[in-house]
Amino acid sequence: MNASTPLRNSELAAGLAREIGVLAGRLKRRLREHGGKHDLTPSQVSVVLRLEKDGPAAVSTLARAELMRPQSMSAVVAALLEAGLVRGAPNPGDGRQTLMSLTPRCVKWLRAGRAAKRDWLTATISRKLSVREQEKLRTALKLLARLVEE
Repeated sequence: MNASTPLRNSELAAGLAREIGVLAGRLKRRLREHGGKHDLTPSQVSVVLRLEKDGPAAVSTLARAELMRPQSMSAVVAALLEAGLVRGAPNPGDGRQTLMSLTPRCVKWLRAGRAAKRDWLTATISRKLSVREQEKLRTALKLLARLVEE
């Protein structure tokens, strides 16, 4: 194929897919840098986000959802309890079970981290992109949104 021959659709799509993946990873890392410091493991972060999304859950339910052994999940939850990010309460439907939920401190911490990320990204967009470029970015985001629609 010579330099003047247009890329085939699949080659172009493959290149775009690689670029989107690289940029998504870099953006995620930059947002993480600006979201506040924490010493949580990926498993702990996953549990916190699951509890935020799905609400209170038993350790066994969390273990199934995260594809972990209950003993391993117990260690994850114990660390979150010690950090004051989750708390346990008896299950009203089954007093033998304890339901884990986020503490108000954790909810506040999540909100603050998200606000810091949003503030950084807003400031960076305003500083680095002209209004015209911001409009182009809006158009590109609409295209990206179409890619993830069900």
